[in-house]
Amino acid sequence: MAGCCDDDLKFEGLSRRYRTILWIVIAINATMFLIETGASVAANSMALRADALDFLGDTLTYGITLLAIGHSLRWRASAAMLKGVTLMLMGIWVLGSTLYRVLVLGLPNELMMGSVAMLAFAANMTSVLLLVRYRDGDANVRSVWLCSRNDAIGNLAVMLAAVAVYYTQSKWPDLLVAFLMAALFFYSSFHIIQRARGELRQCAAAAAEPAVCAEIELEPPARR
Repeated sequence: MAGCCDDDLKFEGLSRRYRTILWIVIAINATMFLIETGASVAANSMALRADALDFLGDTLTYGITLLAIGHSLRWRASAAMLKGVTLMLMGIWVLGSTLYRVLVLGLPNELMMGSVAMLAFAANMTSVLLLVRYRDGDANVRSVWLCSRNDAIGNLAVMLAAVAVYYTQSKWPDLLVAFLMAALFFYSSFHIIQRARGELRQCAAAAAEPAVCAEIELEPPARR
């Protein structure tokens, strides 16, 4: 973790353009959650179901990001910590439900899997391109970039799984991708929590400089 002065230079989301981009990305993710939820049931695909849950998680966490913008460093770091924990819980759910279904799932519909995964990939790449310039922000801002980047990777994996299901006529490629997506949830969760913990430690260490973690004031206080 960089030092205090270096972290002060990190983008904190305080820009009208960034807020607008976040609203667009939230709309994209909410729409894709609805589409993939229906498709995952129709295609009997656990990988699509995991990806749909990812879209839902992103919609909620991006909303938390919007709420955190403009608050203190401690508030923003705590919001990032919440997102990291949420990602971990999503990973646990995907891992557990996949293990449970290993022996009961039928063969997924590879054509629907591939088609929806391509649509999801296009949606996530749009989000990635909109957010790429903000990838090195504070923990709260960076978590948005990490989620979008990982989603695009996950969509590529689902497309590859659909191809593998088609050629092997086996459910295992679909289940393997679901396992890999659970691992990706855990990986992102670790990095977001690690960064958020570092920023919270900054606040604890900056007790002698309360301005570091104080709420951002819209107007400077009047001189006495």
